[in-house]
This record gives sequence, C-alpha cells and structure tokens, in this order.
Amino acid sequence: MYWGRGHDVGHCEGEVSTVTRYVYTFGDGRADGDAGMRDLLGGKGANVAEMTRIQIPVPPGFTITTEVCTWFMQHDGGYPEGLREQVDEAMRRVESIMGARFGDAENPLLVSVRSGARVSMPGMMDTVLNLGLNDATVRGLMQRTGNARFAWDSYRRFIQMYGDVVMGIHTRHFEERLARARRRAGVETDPELGADVLEALVAEYKAVVREHAGEDFPQDPDAQLWGAIAAVFRSWDSPRAVSYRRMNGYPDDWGTAVNVQAMVFGNMGDDCATGVAFTRNPATGEKHVYGEYLVNAQGEDVVAGIRTPQPITGGEGSLERRMPDVYRQLLDVFATLERHYRDMQDIEFTIQAGRLWILQTRNGKRTGRAAIRIAVDLVDEGLIDEETAIERVEPRQLEQLLHPMIDPSVQAEPIATGLPASPGAASGHVVFRVEDAVRRADAGEDVILVRTETSPEDIDGMKVARAILTSRGGMTSHAAVVARGMGTCCVVGCSDLEVDEEAGVARAGGATIRAGDEITVEGTTGRVYCGRLPTVDPELDATFERFMRWVDARRRLRVRANADTPEDAAVARRFGAQGIGLCRTEHMFFGEDRIDVVRRMIMAESRDERLAALREILPMQREDFVGVLRAMDGFPVTIRLLDPPLHEFLPHDRDAIAALAARIGMDVDRVSARVHALAEFNPMLGHRGCRLGITYPEIYEIQTRAIIEAALGVRRDGVEVHPEIMIPLVGTRDELAFMRRVVEDEVRRVLDEQGETLDVLVGTMIEVPRAAVTASEVAQVADFFSFGTNDLTQMTYGFSRDDAVRFITVYLEAGILPADPFQTLDVPGVGALIRMACEGGRATRPELHLGVCGEHGGDPESVRFFERIGLDYVSCSPYRVPVARLAAAQAARAAGSSPAASGDH
Repeated sequence: MYWGRGHDVGHCEGEVSTVTRYVYTFGDGRADGDAGMRDLLGGKGANVAEMTRIQIPVPPGFTITTEVCTWFMQHDGGYPEGLREQVDEAMRRVESIMGARFGDAENPLLVSVRSGARVSMPGMMDTVLNLGLNDATVRGLMQRTGNARFAWDSYRRFIQMYGDVVMGIHTRHFEERLARARRRAGVETDPELGADVLEALVAEYKAVVREHAGEDFPQDPDAQLWGAIAAVFRSWDSPRAVSYRRMNGYPDDWGTAVNVQAMVFGNMGDDCATGVAFTRNPATGEKHVYGEYLVNAQGEDVVAGIRTPQPITGGEGSLERRMPDVYRQLLDVFATLERHYRDMQDIEFTIQAGRLWILQTRNGKRTGRAAIRIAVDLVDEGLIDEETAIERVEPRQLEQLLHPMIDPSVQAEPIATGLPASPGAASGHVVFRVEDAVRRADAGEDVILVRTETSPEDIDGMKVARAILTSRGGMTSHAAVVARGMGTCCVVGCSDLEVDEEAGVARAGGATIRAGDEITVEGTTGRVYCGRLPTVDPELDATFERFMRWVDARRRLRVRANADTPEDAAVARRFGAQGIGLCRTEHMFFGEDRIDVVRRMIMAESRDERLAALREILPMQREDFVGVLRAMDGFPVTIRLLDPPLHEFLPHDRDAIAALAARIGMDVDRVSARVHALAEFNPMLGHRGCRLGITYPEIYEIQTRAIIEAALGVRRDGVEVHPEIMIPLVGTRDELAFMRRVVEDEVRRVLDEQGETLDVLVGTMIEVPRAAVTASEVAQVADFFSFGTNDLTQMTYGFSRDDAVRFITVYLEAGILPADPFQTLDVPGVGALIRMACEGGRATRPELHLGVCGEHGGDPESVRFFERIGLDYVSCSPYRVPVARLAAAQAARAAGSSPAASGDH
C-alpha cells in the first residue's frame, strides 16, 4: 500500500524511501480516504470512501487525486512518476473484491471512470461507463451473465460514450444510427432492441469511429483506461466547465479527481434499474423522498433526459410498488446517510439483479426556499444547531425567495404542463439555440430557452435565460439540476410540447410557438402559458422569518437599502432593512410631471430664474421625502443631494430639443445652445456632485429645505425621523466644508421658520480616491462616510462601468482579473483605499459612522471584507437585503464579531 504525501512506503535498516501517494482505494468495508479529504479526493471520491467506512453498499474502486490533475495540466498531459504502478496495484485490489479481472476475455471486470471535483459541478465534466469491453470481453461478459442483449447493449453504450468523451466524435453520429435501428425494428425505446440488433449496431458504431476519428476503436483495455483518465482531466478545462466555474466563483487551480469504480449494471433486465434521489424535496425542502428511476437502464439515461423516468414513491410504476424490498433498503440507506452527513443528500443508485448499490452521495443542491426549510427542520430534528443552519444557506439563494409569481387573479389556460423543476415565474422571448439566447440577452431582452433537453454545452444559454423549458427529462435531469443551482425558473419533461430546434418552432395545446414569441413559464407548477402574464411578489413564510431571526441575532453589521421611492422603501422595510443608506434625489427628477420643470431650471441664466423653477420642484421633492421617511419610521434615511451632471436631464436630438422649447416657451436656438454648452467630454469626471452644488448652491439649498420640511411634517404625525444629508463626489476637505455650510445654513433657516429642532447628520460619499487618501482631513467636517464603491472602483481602475463590459470578460478568461470588480470588491486595490479611509476618518473622529452604498453592499464576498474592517452598515438594493443580512451573519461568525446593539445610531 502507498502512504500519504511525505510518508515512508516501507524501508530496510538505514534506508528510507518516500513516495507521493496519488491513488486511494475503497471497497469491501475498507477505505483509505474519508469525507474530510474533499480537496484531495474530490467530493465524489471523499464520499464513496466515507460511505464504504460506514458500511453502505458501494462498488469497490479507487480515486486518483486532484494533485494529478494539476500535474497533468502543468505538464502537457503527462503523469507523475509512480502513478501507473499505483493504479495497477489499486486495480488488482478491485479485481480481488469483484472476483473478475480487468481485460480478461472470459471473466472481464468492467469499470466506470468519473470526474470528481471538490464541489458539485453537475454534468460539467466527463464520465465513461462500461470501460474494458472489446470484441473479446463482450463475449466473456455474455457467457458469464448468460445475457447476450445486456452484453451488446453495454458494448454499444461504451463505444458511444468513449467515442464522444475520449475521441471527440459528436454523439449525434451514434444517435442517428440508434434511431435508425429503432425504426427498422419497429420499436420506440432502446430496451426493446434485441441482442442481434445491438450486435449489428456495435459494428455500425465501430464504423462511425473509423470514419470520424480516422482510427479503429481501441481494443486494449489498458489503453482505454488511460485514455478515459486523460479525458476526464482535460474536461476540467472544457468550455462548459470553465463557464460553470466562473459563474460560481470556483478557482481554476482546484482540478478534478478521477474515480475508477467497478461497474454494477442497471441494464441487465427487468430486475435491474438505476436512479437518482434526494432525501428531501430539493425544490420545497419538504421531508419526503424525491427522485426517479428507470428499469433496465444505466445512470446516464436518467440524467440525460432521453427517457422519462418513473417516480421512486407513489402509484403504479413507482419503485415502491415495483421493487418493495429494494425500496425499503433504499429508505434505510437514505436515513443513514442523512444522519451521518446531517444534511439533505443527493444519491445515485443502481439495482443489479435485485441487489442495491450506492454509487454516490453528496449534499444536494436546492432552491433558496428549500435551503431554509431544510436548515430549520434539521435544527428541530436535533441534527444541527442554529449556527450551523445559518452556514448551510448560501446568501445568494435568498434572492430566489423574492422572485415574482403569476398573479393568482389572472385567468389563463396553460398550453402545456411539465414537471416543476425550479420555482418562480418568468416571461420572455422564446429562443431555441444557445447562441441566440446569449445574443438576445446581451441586447437586453428577457429570453426563455426552449429545448428538447439540455446538455452541459448549453450552460452559457442557461445562464442568461429567465427560464428554461424542456420537452424531455425528469426532475433530476441536467436542466433541472443546473437551473435549481442557479435559481432559474425551470420546467422539464413537458411531453405536451413538441420542439423542433432546427426549424425554430414548438407546438403545444394547439398553439405554434416560434422563435421570438413571448411565453410565460411557471416553475412552481410546471405550467406554460402563451404571452406575458402579470406577476406578484411572493409571500415570505414563517419558516423564513424564523430563520432570519436567527440570522439577525448573530450579525454585527446593520443592513440598509438603496431606495429612491416610497414603494422601494416599503419593500426594503418588508425585507428587513434597517434604514436607507442611499436615496438618490436625481431619480425623483425624471417623472413626467416634473422633468420639464427641472429642465427649465437648467435653462435658467440667473439665480432668480433657477430659484423660480426650483420653488416649483420643492413641493414635489418634499412629497417624495415624506413617503420615504414614513416608510422608514424609526430608522435613518441617508439622502444624497443631486449627483449627475445637468446635461443628463436634457434631450439631445433636434426634434426633442424643439419639442422641449415649445413646452417651456423658449426659443429653440437658445435651448439648443444651452444643451451644447452643458455637454461634457467626460461626464464621469465633470461638472457634477458637489462641484454642481458649489457652482449653483441654490439647488442644494432647495433640496435641503425639502428634506427638513418633510421630516418635520411627518414627525408631527408621530413618525420617528433620522434624516442624514450626503454630499456626493467630494475630493477635498474644503469642498465638503463649503457644502456643509450651505446645507447647515438652510437647515437652520427652516428650523427657525417653524420653531423646531432636529438632529441632522451631514456627511459625504467617499467615491473619489483622493477623499479616501485624505480621509483624516475630510472627517474633520463629516458626521459619516458612505463608500460609493461603484464610482470608487471606476476611478481607481480607470474603467467605465458602462463600457468595461467590452473587455472585462476577456480579462476574466485570461486570468488578468480574478472577478469582475464591479460585482465583487477588489480588496487589494479598492479595498485598500476603503480601509485607509476608515482608519484615517476614525483617527480624526472616533464616532464617525461608516457605511457602504455601492452595489458591493449586497455581494456576500464583499460583505465579508466590510465586516473585517469594521464598517457600521452596508446598503444594497431592496431585493438583496435578506442576502446582505445572511452574509453579514456569516461574516460575523467567521470574524468572531459580536452582534451589534439594537438601533442604528
């Protein structure tokens, strides 16, 4: 046996040899590895080893470590010294347990070769089954089992899978011949094909290999094995696997393990089957077995969606009815694995001649709703504590709970109904091809990807789709599993739907759906509707509220929302926001009833003219603030004064300018001249923010008046108000000092007029790098800092957020950037500026409030950094508030932080 890295492999006196261990065996109740070795053995290898240790019936095999994958990639497909010998020794152990020999013509051992990354990446990498078959061993398998049909079926499957995965022959070339064979035999399904037909099909498949690969199908089992191992390692860098890693933030250098395991067969006859099951419902979290199986099939048949499987539990055709003894054994295994792993499990199994084998278990992917339900139930069942429950839910999963659903008051007849694979409802334009989905989504359209079934190559289209709809496949098909992981609405197995992808058309319920037509997909019920249906926000249930109480009790960071309207503020409050961290006043200017008044103010050529227009704006703006302050009764509301340059409020084409001139009673040439005078070469760095307030202080005066009058008005109605006024785009202490005097003078005027008092904080948004560097000076005249990470990232990198999309993807693919800095905070660069500003600001003013209001406030990875540097709060969009709350709790636990006291001041 081989010991771990750096351990002796046996020695004589005075002699020590050290061999790196690359292969770990499992089977017959003994295993070299365990569940804690995921980084080395991958999730699959670690779990089959663990199941072996706890006496679950697992076919024997061995795992080649992820380190070999790294070596393989770094050495142009080479292998480290000693690997082949370790593989040979491990194969001998499997042969001994199974009583068969790999490559033996009379008593052949067949194996599967599967990938196994440290995290679940369903369908992203490659697998080869039935490896070891050739023209001699197929006859040995036939003689040993007495089942010619099974032997030839396994051989044709092996040629197709090996030809596709290892030799690069598109699977359609094999599928065409299989379909032709079914037609000739007059049957509809593969299991109905006889041994003679399958034997002839094997000959056709070998001809396909010669035609498309330019060589014969390999007959040497050892060559087959190493060809499959290399293919699995190469699949780590396949386009679909790279895309999946990028989508989920998994590092490229993890690599995959390879698991070689003795084959057990679900395709030997009607007492054989294969299936996939979850120990709880992965869509809802309900505690019942949820899965499917196929009789006389192999595992790829279930997940590929080629045949529609039967349920494990339920009525006629279920495993419960068809094989009751095996069903009871399966329930016992499910219970054992759930207790052992203390989590919902996703399990693959095979039944061979009535004997149950477990091929794999892993923590099952689940929707956000299911994640919370399962976590809470496991606490109630005593399997985990509340802290573990909080760690079990991915923060981004909570966004799934907030997706809309079809308005229950709508009366609409579905044109088709399939299996509800991933909840939510979505409308969009139908696309049948991945490239069309990507193109139309990039153009800003909502798209629904409609396919016969999906495959891993479809990942880019699935990623951008609002919903996924397939005519084939079950609840554990590729489409279902991937959609649930992404939180994308999905309906599968919609047999009412006839899909012709080549023609770009689908038919269902008497309706013809063409590419570009709009449909609505309801993943909660499995229904499909023509057209775009109205939706309503979902209700958050008691289980969610209970879970979030655990979350809030364990976080230190407070969570506010970015909200500009009373409606947004109300949504944020409902989702648990503890105030508003950013209310953008310019968003209030674009309403149809006020934009022309704003434009008249911009057209003004004197202070008096501007004030006349601003006085018309005052009651409108005041009413906006009234609604926002009411919605946030008792919580702080940070209101940013006007930020964008004035030209953004103006039309730019000749006809629109003429129309504006007519509406506001001005000469067209005068309006046109003003539009051109305000145009800027680089508005990002132009006449905006505090620069605008310094040039035209009356704008900020009127906005300040609207805020204070609104606050005093709602306070008289019993609303507790905590207004905070934020000056944008400050780069120097004196800019903020100037604007603070303008604001405070206006606050005093309003309070004196009304004979009232009111505490008002005045602070700034730190979004200019100079402000971060000189924060100790800026803090002299600031009550708070709020980091505008969107603009701070733009100015630090010199990237325009709007234009960077043209090259950011290239940067990510080339490894120049680890992540999009506009989505996940750049800690070494932008983060260093934020840390510097926090330290400098609090050195000057220890009581300085610190928060963040850029999009990063709702990004879990960024929230962990904000916790570490001691910010007081994060602010994000209303629908990301629950995400930020959970991320803050997890970050506090990781940092060992104590929960904050109640309140926000």
